[in-house]
Amino acid sequence: MEKIERVTKETKISCTLDINGTGKSSIETGIGFFDHMLEALSKHSGIDIEINCNGDLHVDDHHSVEDCGIVIGQLLKKEIFPIQNVERYGNATVVMDEASVTCALDLSNRPFLVYEMDIFGKVGSFDVELAEEFFHAVVMNSGITAHIIQDRGRNKHHIIEAAFKAFAVALRRALVTNEKLGIPSTKGVL
Repeated sequence: MEKIERVTKETKISCTLDINGTGKSSIETGIGFFDHMLEALSKHSGIDIEINCNGDLHVDDHHSVEDCGIVIGQLLKKEIFPIQNVERYGNATVVMDEASVTCALDLSNRPFLVYEMDIFGKVGSFDVELAEEFFHAVVMNSGITAHIIQDRGRNKHHIIEAAFKAFAVALRRALVTNEKLGIPSTKGVL
């Protein structure tokens, strides 16, 4: 289990993460919908996450969401790399009623995000564009390559939640132990 404390002029974050957990979480960011998404990420990835964020919510939610993504990404990198004895690749399509989102990812140690979600506006007070900011921060700090693609949907809550769950399930599948693979690369290192 790894822990990070990150303090800036915009946020104060304390976070622990265990990729060998059971999906337990304790999430407090002050942003209700975002807390709900992080709880879903923890549950469906099987990763234990405890995070407490005190951010400048009087400005808006952006700094808190992005900085939580940075910290979670940094902790994932510490827990995953150097990579060995795991599947490395994972993918999942998650449906929530009318919504469907697909995530394919690679524990490549080469961060890259493809994010194709056709949604705008808010879910409650949460700006939906912040979901992309979160995923960008996670992948850029973790070394994960992720493609998150909206297949269909109308309800913004369903679409974003399906994205978080698809990322979580794909990550869980990529982290499945496979002793036969050793270092899962023909280069011998990732």
